[in-house]
Amino acid sequence: MTLPPPQHLLIVDDEAPHLRALCDTLSAQGYVATGFTSARAALDALRKQKTFDLVLTDLMMPEMDGIALIRTALEIDPSLACVVMTGHGTIDSAVAAMKQGAVDYILKPFKLSTVLPVISRALAARRLRLENEMLHKHLHARTLELEAANKELETFSYSVSHDLRAPLRAIGGYMELLLESLGDRVDSQSRTYADHVHAGVTRMNILIDDLLRLARTTRTEMHRMPVDLTSLVREIAEKLQAEAPGRPGEWIVAPDVIANGDPGLLRVMLENLLANAWKYTGKTARARVEFGIEHQPDGSPAYYVRDNGAGFDMKYAHRLFGPFQRLHSERDFPGTGVGLATVQRIIHKHGGRIWAQAAPDQGATFFFTLPPGSVA
Repeated sequence: MTLPPPQHLLIVDDEAPHLRALCDTLSAQGYVATGFTSARAALDALRKQKTFDLVLTDLMMPEMDGIALIRTALEIDPSLACVVMTGHGTIDSAVAAMKQGAVDYILKPFKLSTVLPVISRALAARRLRLENEMLHKHLHARTLELEAANKELETFSYSVSHDLRAPLRAIGGYMELLLESLGDRVDSQSRTYADHVHAGVTRMNILIDDLLRLARTTRTEMHRMPVDLTSLVREIAEKLQAEAPGRPGEWIVAPDVIANGDPGLLRVMLENLLANAWKYTGKTARARVEFGIEHQPDGSPAYYVRDNGAGFDMKYAHRLFGPFQRLHSERDFPGTGVGLATVQRIIHKHGGRIWAQAAPDQGATFFFTLPPGSVA
């Protein structure tokens, strides 16, 4: 086990006997103690060396008082821990020194049992401050990396949008030209192959759209405001029902549900949840989709979208929110597996969380929370 390096103390006291005794005593305790009777000489050493961890200075000195010494020392090395030594009659001055950056003070005359805990606490405070600064630097570096990654993601999104769509259009276009040029000579098997190509192109275009939507949720700037979730749900439900006019369905929407969040992002989130519920009730005789709000044990609201559709086995619930993860076959319920990943990113971007409860053939309920500023 490697022992930590000894900590360096810069001790300043204009009384030479007292300075020597203090240096010898603290050196015996494992510190590297360097003493000066001159404040200016001590500051010169600090400028040249800059390896000191703590300054222990007398408060009342003829050349420069301890307050001025501490102020200058911290200008040279802001990471220093500073402690002043003072008599009983100058406590107010010691407090003034602490306002200038001293961590603590020691009253004279003092014992070793008094000095050591004060020095130990001051060094611990310095260590915590340095660790905090390192943490902030690391966080800043990670933030810059994240910003760079988001820019790369944006570039990738545009690349996907343009570079992948162009060959898809070409595939679809040439397939149409081929069929037209062949005319009546296209047999049923060739027509089936062509239909498969068209279906693949359509699916790829949908997947590109979903990927771009997922990427946009990461970099979209938030604009929080009160949002009428009830009105949003009703609007989305009417649109879904209008797209399947012959399909019976029951929509149950709780009234007057207001939340605080970004209107555009919350719309995308609800569109995905409601479209999922509508899709997975496609084989249910009488589809029922419900939007509402429940209060958790701590009193905070949890919003939900519930359906009576296909449901799923909860042992696979951990896969729900990963991109391209699907719990049902493409043949039974078409989709790209990106919608719930988008929903989760939007909820997390708002500072909330999302989870699900379900059982096979017994429907599913997706719960989500929004940050404490939300209003039910």
